[in-house]
Amino acid sequence: MGPKSERVYRTIREWIAAGKYSPGSRLPSERTLTEELDIGRTALRQVLAKLVSERVIEVHGRSSYRVPSRSAITEAPTGLEPWQIHGERMLYDNQWVKLSLVDVEPPGVERFEHHLVRLHHVAIAAVLDDQDRVLMLWRYRFVPESFGWELPGGIVDDGEDAAQAALREVEEETGWRPDSLEHVVTYQPMVGMVDSPHEIYVGRGAKHVGEPTDAEESGHVEWVPLADIPGLMERGELLGSGTLVALLHVLASRAVGAPPTTAA
Repeated sequence: MGPKSERVYRTIREWIAAGKYSPGSRLPSERTLTEELDIGRTALRQVLAKLVSERVIEVHGRSSYRVPSRSAITEAPTGLEPWQIHGERMLYDNQWVKLSLVDVEPPGVERFEHHLVRLHHVAIAAVLDDQDRVLMLWRYRFVPESFGWELPGGIVDDGEDAAQAALREVEEETGWRPDSLEHVVTYQPMVGMVDSPHEIYVGRGAKHVGEPTDAEESGHVEWVPLADIPGLMERGELLGSGTLVALLHVLASRAVGAPPTTAA
């Protein structure tokens, strides 16, 4: 595509990412778009065809386009019973780790004691720029005894909002201040035995405000092309479940045409 078509292509993607056109909503007519975006009808149709091929938009009829709906259709099963919890006794407790034994009784199974590890609440952020790069850190982790790429993130302090923690951690660890972040998912990395809620945020755009201030957590800071992520994953150079979950979300969203974030 030429410079004008590329500009229009990015503008429409940004409109959808910013929530100007929400999932399921219809885009303006081709005539309106040509006037509003100052582009010819033929060039516009080439842009729209590219967006359709990337599943950013869907075509309906001859020349009507809309943003795909992202509503889930899979329903949760019913009639299943939860485990009964009869008590919990602490084995170890400090500011970082809590280890306890929980007296549990699964449906139809004799009750028993199950180990439970409680860790901190964590917030992690994938920040993208207008060149489809993601802000990452190259770090050494002594547990796996290896270097690797990670997204910035860390512990949510007592009384702190998770979104604010994500913003704070990005700035402390990279020296970049995100324009905005949107929450995309909360998950547990080891749900069978470990309680440690991980909040994943995604945003686009950041301002460089200085050098990293967290000397322990900061590493080599770099904007990594999203196109490199599958290769880094294959080489085992992406560390941490939060990094993997966030980047897989971004890549999956791009694959199905949905913007990775709708933050303004």
